[in-house]
Amino acid sequence: MSLDALGRIGSIAATGTPAAKPAAAAADGKSFGESLMSLVESVEQTGADANRAVADMLDKSGDVHDAMIALQRAEMTLQLTVQIRNKLVNAYQDIMRMPI
Repeated sequence: MSLDALGRIGSIAATGTPAAKPAAAAADGKSFGESLMSLVESVEQTGADANRAVADMLDKSGDVHDAMIALQRAEMTLQLTVQIRNKLVNAYQDIMRMPI
């Protein structure tokens, strides 16, 4: 997942809707659910990349710097995903507290 896509997902999470687009479609034509699914897939991929980089480092076929960069990338992607989840849970709770 590119940094541009992560930025768009981050803006969706911060405001609740994509910038200048209807709530049903993200900036690249994908629905919000598809954007979240691609974020989850990105988290899984960066975690797998980090595991592979650490395994390469332990086998002495990889570099320590590459392993550390991969680990940091995986950690930041996971933190972004957790923050998006927190925003969604807070939004849901706010909606449920609204009087009818």
